[in-house]
Amino acid sequence: MRFLLTLPLLLASASALAQGPATAPAAPPPANRSAPIAQPVVNTIPEARDIAYPGTMLLEVDATDTARRIFRVKQTIPVASSGPMTLLFPEWLPGNHGPRGQIDKLAGLRITANGAEVPWTRDPVDVYAFHISIPANARSIVAEFQYLSATAPNQGRIIVTQSMMNLQWEAVSLYPAGYYVRQIPVQASVTWPEGWQAATALRGKTSGATTRYDTVDYETLVDSPVFAGRYFKAFDIGTNVKLNVVADSPAELEAKPDQIAKHAKLVDEADALFGARHFDHYDFLFAITDEMGGIGLEHHRSSENGVDTGYFTKWDDGPGDRNLLPHEYVHSWDGKFRRPELLWTPDYRTPMQGSLLWVYEGQTQFWGYVLGARSGLYSKEQTLDAYASIAARLDTAKGRSWRPMGDTANDPIISARRPKGWTNYQRAEDYYNEGLLIWLEADGIIRRESKGAKGLDDFARAFFGIKDGDWGQVTYTRQDVIDTLNAVQPYDWAGFLATRVDRPTSEAPKNGFTLGGYRLEYTDTPNSTTREIEKALKGVDQSYGVGLMVKGDGEITAVIWDSPAFRAGLTVGQKVIAVNGTEYTPDLLKGALIAAKDPKRPVELLVRREKAFTTIKLDYSLGLRYPRLAKTGEGEGSLDRLLQPKTTTAPSSNPK
Repeated sequence: MRFLLTLPLLLASASALAQGPATAPAAPPPANRSAPIAQPVVNTIPEARDIAYPGTMLLEVDATDTARRIFRVKQTIPVASSGPMTLLFPEWLPGNHGPRGQIDKLAGLRITANGAEVPWTRDPVDVYAFHISIPANARSIVAEFQYLSATAPNQGRIIVTQSMMNLQWEAVSLYPAGYYVRQIPVQASVTWPEGWQAATALRGKTSGATTRYDTVDYETLVDSPVFAGRYFKAFDIGTNVKLNVVADSPAELEAKPDQIAKHAKLVDEADALFGARHFDHYDFLFAITDEMGGIGLEHHRSSENGVDTGYFTKWDDGPGDRNLLPHEYVHSWDGKFRRPELLWTPDYRTPMQGSLLWVYEGQTQFWGYVLGARSGLYSKEQTLDAYASIAARLDTAKGRSWRPMGDTANDPIISARRPKGWTNYQRAEDYYNEGLLIWLEADGIIRRESKGAKGLDDFARAFFGIKDGDWGQVTYTRQDVIDTLNAVQPYDWAGFLATRVDRPTSEAPKNGFTLGGYRLEYTDTPNSTTREIEKALKGVDQSYGVGLMVKGDGEITAVIWDSPAFRAGLTVGQKVIAVNGTEYTPDLLKGALIAAKDPKRPVELLVRREKAFTTIKLDYSLGLRYPRLAKTGEGEGSLDRLLQPKTTTAPSSNPK
């Protein structure tokens, strides 16, 4: 968080110092030690005001250099008068929940007015800010620079390949400080590689290789990224909703009618759930690629979605990443239209506070899986398997003994999504999946207390389904969430949330399974989700048993805190060379864990870390353990009913 001393605060501090402390004054520093006096940090950047900016910015982007992955930018910014001006590069980006602007990739900045150079100075505190002085008689300034996107994964996410790109406007633009971003008009244009097609929530006209988009405010521009590519296909999946697909090859675009029908059913089911839309049109931006970096990022009238190749062509292999589109679509209602009060900011410099991410992301995660099941993108069995794996993995999070789930909402800022050595003890962004389990329990409570008359669907309609057609933002507080829950079904919701969000817990909240007619249990056979995890790992995931994840090449990628593997001395970064004296393979390790049920057949691992080899014996005898949900009663339970479709089987062509 940025902390700047304003004049009133400086005066108050000076007054307090003049009055002296309540206790005895601190001893002066020793005479032989120098002792500087702290200087105040002076804020010279204008605060955002909700007033109209005097003129429309012109933003021209040349995106043709795909070989070197360079965007070239020319931005013309009108000015009303001479004197000081500050230009900002976006830092706090919506949907990222933290300061993610890549100022390090801006290069070659040159600013002119009437053809003459205008010197700039970077702010010494806020490095995203550039100070200039507008000369007399200037009516506009021109900023030119390059955005040097990543050319290798160790530089950041790859956003440009020879076949596609993901253009995010915040990376290729500056904006004037002192204004709400919704008050700054901008008209953008892009020159694309020859023959490419582009998709975005923006609308405009294309002439040759250049698309000139309609004038919008800067907030809408930043909220409307573009996917463009050589291989492109758009599918209509509902009234004013499109699935725009770019891919590494034409073969990846070949979707079967039944596959597209399930995506159209997703649109129908969302309409039935919320009862209102908060967009005039919606564009799924969808990349099927092994070359461009993956992404899942929400916007009000679109979403950025990236998955590995095989999404359509290997459909029958399993659900894979099919939960991504439902999740990001739900965000149009939860996160974009209804937004936590402290996550809404007037510009991209003001820090965002994520204390309600267990609603923003947690309930979106909940509805993403429910709508995935209701639309058929996931089968019911696959959904239950995902629930079991989520709960089981959260049960391994030993960090819950010291860190409440609610505090993980700070993790996007604390760790910036960098890898961790002991994730299950440190905890990560558990507000996603633990939030899902909390809302699953809330649904079960509402159904129980109302004797089946109501469920969380009623909360969704009451909280997110207001103001049909409005695609502005309506903010909320924690008390608003509690009040709406009580309006749906009276209960001690404040106490319910305090226990699960604000306090350390001994295990993941699984009462939603119990209320829904299921229980979490473990068997020696992987379910559909754990099978896919091991397939991606090409190795062994026994997080729920011995406490270990090992890749196909023997690299240990996770060790569960205080598990048998942990107590034996294993750690992330080691490599398993041999199991009981035989060269490691995933199947060999699984076989040894099964055999270790016999205490006479312990598991002995030869591991290497850098140049050191160590023999480790595992004190473990429970065999293989994989989670699954088992029915606890006869007939249909409330969890079964939650996952049932709410619309007719066939998707309509006009869901509204």
